[in-house]
Amino acid sequence: MRKALRWLLALTVFIGTLSTAGAATAAQSEPDIKDRLLAIPGMSLVQEKPYPGYRYFVLNYTQPVDHRHPSAGTFQQRITVLHKDTSRPTVFYTGGYNVSTTPSRREPTQIVDGNQVSLEYRFFTPSRPAPADWSKLDIWQAASDQHRVYRALKPVYSANWLATGGSKGGMTATYFERFYPRDMDGVIAYVAPNDVVDKEDSAYDRFFAGVGSKECRDRLNAVQREALVRREPLEERYARYAADSGYTFDTIGSLDKAYEAVVLDYVWGFWQYSLLEDCDTIPADAATATDDAIWDSVDTVSGFSAYTDQGLERYTPYYYQAGTQLGAPTIHFPYIEKKLIRYGYQPPRNFVPRSIPMRFQPDAMRDVDTWVRRHARHMLFVYGENDPWGSERFRVGRGARDSYVFTAPGMNHGANVAGLVADQRALATARILEWAGVAPAAVQADPSAARPLARHDAKLDVRDVEREPALRP
Repeated sequence: MRKALRWLLALTVFIGTLSTAGAATAAQSEPDIKDRLLAIPGMSLVQEKPYPGYRYFVLNYTQPVDHRHPSAGTFQQRITVLHKDTSRPTVFYTGGYNVSTTPSRREPTQIVDGNQVSLEYRFFTPSRPAPADWSKLDIWQAASDQHRVYRALKPVYSANWLATGGSKGGMTATYFERFYPRDMDGVIAYVAPNDVVDKEDSAYDRFFAGVGSKECRDRLNAVQREALVRREPLEERYARYAADSGYTFDTIGSLDKAYEAVVLDYVWGFWQYSLLEDCDTIPADAATATDDAIWDSVDTVSGFSAYTDQGLERYTPYYYQAGTQLGAPTIHFPYIEKKLIRYGYQPPRNFVPRSIPMRFQPDAMRDVDTWVRRHARHMLFVYGENDPWGSERFRVGRGARDSYVFTAPGMNHGANVAGLVADQRALATARILEWAGVAPAAVQADPSAARPLARHDAKLDVRDVEREPALRP
C-alpha cells in the first residue's frame, strides 16, 4: 500500500513538472509584443519609451494617400501604442490633430483598464503626403485610415475595441463609426461639434447670451470691446511683438485682420477653456484698465500668435476641413458698435494659403448627422454645459440603440464622464465597460456600482483639455 502511494505521489510530481515545463515553453515561444507589431506589413518602429506597467511604442504605418486608389502613392502615418495586455480591450483614440508621443491614457482607457492606440490625423505633419494633394483630406479618407489601422492591429488585440476622441477627435470618432460601423464595439465622443447647416449659427448667439453669470459676461464683453476701442495703440504694440518674434501675416492678409480675429475670439476662448470661477481674473472695469491689462487678458485667452503665419501653419489641415466639410461658426457682437468691427468672424478660407484650393461640401455634415440620429449604436456623446462648441451638438433619434447624449454641469471643453452627475456618470461608465466586454457581474446587475477598473495615474491620465488657440475644436 505504501509503495502504491509513493508511486502515485511520484507520478503526480512528474506530471506537474511536465505541465510547468510546457507552460514555460509556451510562454517563451509567444512572440514579444514589439515583434508582433513590427511583423505587420507597413509598420515600422520610431521609438519605444518605458512606462511602469505598460509598453509604449511610437510607430509609423504605411497608408495610401487615396484609399479609393491605393496604388496612387503612400505616406507614413504616425501612431502610438500603449500596450497593457493583448487579452484586454483596446481604445482607439484620435484628437483630430497631431498625436502626442508622450505616454498618456484617455478616460475610456482608464475605465476599461485596456490598451490604447492613438492615431495622428492625416495631413498633420509629419503624417502628410509629399507632395500634398489636399483633395485627399476629407472625413472618409481619414476614417479609412482608422479602418486600416484597426484591421492591421485586430489580430494582435483581439478583444473588444472602443473609439474615442475629444473635440475634433470626437468628431473623428463619430465619422469613423458612420463609415465603418462594424469595426468598433462602442464610441465615446467628447465635446464633438456638429455643424449641420454651416450658415445657420444662431445657437451660438443664444449660448453667449446666457452662459455663466451676467456679471461675468459683462466683464468679458467690456474687455473685448475695449480692445477694439484701443485698436491703434494696441496694434502698435502688436507690430513690435510680431517683429521681435519674427511673425508674419501673409496668409490672413494683414496685421489688422489678425488683431481683430484674436480680439473677436476672446469671449469664445474664455468659455472654451475657463470656468465661471475664473471670471475673477478678468479686469473688472475695462474702461479704466491699463493697456497692459487689456493686452495681457486678450493674449492669455486668445493668444496674439494665433493668426500669424507661424501660428496658422500647424492648423492648415483643420482650417482646410472647416472650409470644405466641417463648417465653422459665425457669431455676432450686439454689445460692440458696428464701426469698431471691420471684418467680423472671418471664414476658414482666410486662414489657408491661397495656393490650396477649397470648395465647401454642404452635404457632408448633414449625412453624418442623419446617420447618427437614425443608426447610432453603442455611442456616447459627452458635452460641457459652458462650452460654446456644444451649442451645435450631436443628438440621437428613434433609430438609435443603446446611445446617449449627456451634459456635464458647469464644465467647459474638457468635459468628461467623471464630470457628469452621479446617475449619468454611473450609467455611462457601466455602458463603456459593457461595450468593452469587461463589465463585472456586480455592474451588470447594478449599473450604479460601475467604477473605472484602473486606478488614476496622475502622469498617465490626462484630464485637462488640450489647449489650442480659440475657435479650433
